[in-house]
Amino acid sequence: MNVIETDLPGVLIIEPKVFGDARGFFFESFNQQRFNEATGTRFDFVQDNHSRSAKGVLRGLHYQIQQPQGKLVRVARGSVFDVAVDLRKSSPHFGQWVGVELSEDNQRQLWVPPGFGHGFVVTSDSADFLYKTTDYYAPAFERCVAWNDPSIGIEWPKLGMAPLLSAKDAAGLALQNADVFA
Repeated sequence: MNVIETDLPGVLIIEPKVFGDARGFFFESFNQQRFNEATGTRFDFVQDNHSRSAKGVLRGLHYQIQQPQGKLVRVARGSVFDVAVDLRKSSPHFGQWVGVELSEDNQRQLWVPPGFGHGFVVTSDSADFLYKTTDYYAPAFERCVAWNDPSIGIEWPKLGMAPLLSAKDAAGLALQNADVFA
């Protein structure tokens, strides 16, 4: 596995070693020991999630203010533009973001540690998005920062359409009004 640091310390792009030929491919999508060694972390994953979304669906920017979740995310089918935002008030990178394309073709994964907001927009006709979390989903602690907050300034890809949002995501708060981490 190859690990690439992003502009946000702790947020990592993980490229698994893929074995392929004319018949198809194989790769180990997760190995706890190798993940710990590659990232220098010691998180245990407790939940796996799978979502399917149509082109233009934008989910996020989600996080849990208590029971914060680290997320290891990847795309099994299609492609997305995936984003992490530092929501730790004490961080010198507070409010900064990083974005990366995740797709079935590049087979990249993104490690989003606890303390970060996370979101993505589907750039293909549809996408199957898989993610492992380090804590359980806790709706009472879920929060959402507005995907288009100008103080963050995420440069989402131009898709020729308005993003398709859930009611929850459309009601996301400005960063200055949101609950954030210490």
